Amino acid sequence: MERLCEGANIQIPFNADEVNLIYQFGEQSKAETCAELTATTKRRKLDTLVADYPDTYKLTGQDEVSKTYSFPKSHVSYRKPRTVSTEQRERARQMMIANNRAKKD
Repeated sequence: MERLCEGANIQIPFNADEVNLIYQFGEQSKAETCAELTATTKRRKLDTLVADYPDTYKLTGQDEVSKTYSFPKSHVSYRKPRTVSTEQRERARQMMIANNRAKKD
């Protein structure tokens, strides 16, 4: 979990004590609190995309508690990070070296 630092454009992670205080004094359960904080982060990221790329990302509706966004389905992606072995990395390096030599000739 992170918080936005006032007066700056950086995010500072909560320490364990701060997280426990949020859980202790929040009116929701831990799962609900985490879900809401995550939703806030995603909402902030989507607001930035709407501002930076208005032709692609659009804010189509909002009320006191929610916002609705529109963007191409191809822009949605949840996947595991790619793991590349040392051998694969070396093969790719050798292939790029060969391609660069071929371009020079």
